[in-house]
Amino acid sequence: MSARLNGEVILLEGQCRVEDAEPLLAWLQANRNRIVDLTNAEHLHGAVFQILMALKPAIRGEGKDAFLRDWLTPVLTAAKPPGQA
Repeated sequence: MSARLNGEVILLEGQCRVEDAEPLLAWLQANRNRIVDLTNAEHLHGAVFQILMALKPAIRGEGKDAFLRDWLTPVLTAAKPPGQA
C-alpha cells in the first residue's frame, strides 16, 4: 500500500492506487485534523484525489510528478471554505 498513517500524518507515497482510498477515507474521517503528506507521491488514483477534494485535509508537500505538482496540488491547497481549518 502507498498510504500509511504515521502519528497524525498520512503519508501518500509512490503510485497511490484505488486500494489506498478506503484507508485514507477512514483515517481522515477518524480525525479531520490529520495532515496528508504528498512529498513522495508520484501518482494519485482518481478515488484518492476525490477523497482529498471532498474532505479538504491540510496538505504538505507537492509530489514528485510534474502533473501532481503543477496541477493537482494547487487545487488541493486552494483556500478552504469558511468555517474549515
